[in-house]
Amino acid sequence: MTDPTQAGLRESATFDRATIAGIQRAAETGVYDIRGWGAKRAVPHFDDLLLLGASMSRYPLEGYRERCDTDVVLGDRHARNPLHLDIPVTIAGMSFGALSAQAKEALGRGATEVGTSTTTGDGGMTPEERGQSKNLVYQYLPSRYGMNPDDLRSADAIEIVLGQGAKPGGGGMLLGQKISDRVAGMRTLPAGIDQRSACRHPDWTGPDDLTIKILELREITDWQKPIYIKVGATRTYYDVKLAVAAGADVVVVDGMQGGTAATQEVFIEHVGIPTLAAIPQAVQALAELGLHRKVQLIVSGGIRTGADVAKAMALGADAVAIGTAALIALGDNHPRYADEYAKIGSAPGYYDDYQDGRDPAGITTQDPELSARLDPVEGGRRVANYLRVLTLEAQTLARACGKAHLRNLEPEDLVALTIEAAAMARVPLAGTSWIPGQGF
Repeated sequence: MTDPTQAGLRESATFDRATIAGIQRAAETGVYDIRGWGAKRAVPHFDDLLLLGASMSRYPLEGYRERCDTDVVLGDRHARNPLHLDIPVTIAGMSFGALSAQAKEALGRGATEVGTSTTTGDGGMTPEERGQSKNLVYQYLPSRYGMNPDDLRSADAIEIVLGQGAKPGGGGMLLGQKISDRVAGMRTLPAGIDQRSACRHPDWTGPDDLTIKILELREITDWQKPIYIKVGATRTYYDVKLAVAAGADVVVVDGMQGGTAATQEVFIEHVGIPTLAAIPQAVQALAELGLHRKVQLIVSGGIRTGADVAKAMALGADAVAIGTAALIALGDNHPRYADEYAKIGSAPGYYDDYQDGRDPAGITTQDPELSARLDPVEGGRRVANYLRVLTLEAQTLARACGKAHLRNLEPEDLVALTIEAAAMARVPLAGTSWIPGQGF
């Protein structure tokens, strides 16, 4: 039967085909499903917001004659050497181990070409990445894999990771097939054995201890480097206030649409809150402390287009970070590998088995033959092109709203298409002045 609906058959909304397949897989294997990527369920997102371009009541800027600047300074609250970036789109942390060395190098090349930063991820810093990254943020994670003071000093900023949008409250995971000799050596682990990272830092248990840890990192780096704190979006309002009280220069908030290299699917789909809901909470926390724009806010989790960049900044972000989108720019899920995706039971646009290490594009693998397919120079060019397009798109929209700088975008430039998005983003429902939860 090619189309069951033609025979009058009806699929269950509760037990749809994906749910049935998941139950059957669990019954057959006795293990939970692990995958990469991020949440696939539909949640309110930036597509549910619209920008209000200028007309009579606002004055637009001419695209070819009037500037719309894009630069951003990150970390000038306490650090002697804050980051000065040409664009407000950065590359999020993705580890060597989760990604191939070629992919890490390509991300560094692409970020450097357009004047932005990239981030190490779990497992330490590779020479290829440091060598090709003008601005490199070093992630300080609970596992401490690959951590050493020399790398902290050679980085341009330090990001203390407390959580990740795809798995807030959970630790990292790198399966044995991706623990090559080099990865094992950097992480001081046996090769070929599954690795699980801790879900919390081993040497502190709360905000007071975090304050001490931040001071230790500042002393190690002679107060030169900005200190970021990254949280997965859950109780964002309180987490941001605590991060600022602990001494953060920059706060990174990662929504549930953020990606991961390997996590339980039940975690990816059912923990955390959407990016759209997290941004206003973070901004409110910073504003109440009198530190909005003084402690910079970086937002990540599902950033895809220049429209997403512009809307995130209109809601109050100083910059955004991309992860999954950067991998797609490198060639992840590209149709050129359709035949090879089919051989491993997937297809372009569907491939999410980053944990298996069999990526035909050579990005999420440690297989030497596969990773050799990715040319870091060409990959860097593709990432740089994509970052340029994101920036140009955001500038186009900002000019239409009459803004001479992307940071001048504001909530007043936005309306929402749905009641849910209006409530989460705290902007009016289109055609009304009503913000759900705030009265008429």
